[in-house]
Amino acid sequence: MLAKYGHPITREMPGKDSKDLFWRNSCGFGQFSYIWSARSISPGPKNMDELMQIADRFAIPEPVVRIAPLGSGLVNDTFRMETSGEGPDYVLQRINHRVFRDVDLLQQNIERITSHIRGKLIEEGEKEPDRKVVRLIPVRDGALYLKEGENYWRVMVLVPRSRTHESIDDPRLAYDTGVAFGHFQSMLSDLPEGALGATIPNFHNIEFRLETFKETIDRDPKGRLAEVRWLVDELLVRGKSMCRAEELHRQGVLPKRVSHCDTKINNVLFDEEDRPLCVIDLDTTMPGFVISDFGDFIRTAGNTGAEDDLDLDRVGVDMAIFRAFSQGYIAATADFLTPIEKELLPFGAKLLTYMQTVRFLTDYLDGDNYYKIAYPTHNRQRSLAQFRLLQRIEEREQEMADFIASL
Repeated sequence: MLAKYGHPITREMPGKDSKDLFWRNSCGFGQFSYIWSARSISPGPKNMDELMQIADRFAIPEPVVRIAPLGSGLVNDTFRMETSGEGPDYVLQRINHRVFRDVDLLQQNIERITSHIRGKLIEEGEKEPDRKVVRLIPVRDGALYLKEGENYWRVMVLVPRSRTHESIDDPRLAYDTGVAFGHFQSMLSDLPEGALGATIPNFHNIEFRLETFKETIDRDPKGRLAEVRWLVDELLVRGKSMCRAEELHRQGVLPKRVSHCDTKINNVLFDEEDRPLCVIDLDTTMPGFVISDFGDFIRTAGNTGAEDDLDLDRVGVDMAIFRAFSQGYIAATADFLTPIEKELLPFGAKLLTYMQTVRFLTDYLDGDNYYKIAYPTHNRQRSLAQFRLLQRIEEREQEMADFIASL
């Protein structure tokens, strides 16, 4: 199955008896090839033997026989581990502790989230809970992660017979994804206040992001401000209106709830029939605004172009995806979503697109210290593409609001 512009949109995670095209293309037997992140993380293992030694420290019941890179995340380094027996395969991750500075809090959060969801699934009579929620594998001494030198590692069970999508053009899939993210929030809506900490403080706090943006503008450490001054001005003039959610929260009108905070389409696993299994990548699950989760999905999956598209004319809002996701999400969150949260969902799409434009441009002005880049002006191009999407959302905002109000 191919996405727009011919790029593959699915990545299979089959069982041991299935062919795994991604696995074979990534790493053959006896080979090891991986480029470590050049920024914000300590040097890691240089060969397969070192990775095997790390894997052996975890309470995996069967020997690991092969390790290969998995996925294309911008923050952590991820590997798939195949075992010799009939048991499951596993995911090994090197946690970027420069991003997630409190690794103990991070892992405690994930354990609380997954245990809470697993308990609910078992109460509901779910027959395959390991396909409906991720499961951490402890280190042999019982710890939730391994600190080896300057690096932090964790292991999770790989959900069998599952796939992810890198992009989406099917409204039915968008509806099911809305249900998946909405149900995820619903299952966690009864966690007591204070159960989860902020793994990245102020992650979706636009006031904080704008303050950092303005400080970086004042410093202009790489001398790049002049070339993007027009874009800086466009963002600053919108700043006050974009702080609406934080203002409403201070007034006691807009609540904070457990939110995923990274609701991309590839953070939902689907089964062989493209039915949603579970939400993954829980590192940023913490208290936040549900409108942020809604908005980040529209920003990513509802974009007719790429996040860093070189052709800005391809960037726009796929309203069919917007409508389908909205229907699924609102249906799954009906047990807790308040009228003001529902009303602000279109604003969430605008807010998260604006926020990501600010973040990309801040990183570009600061010298590309946060996001991995493929070429020197990558963050600038990301900023331009996200700003074009923001403009397109602004043009369709009333249409979005009218549709939400009709549900």
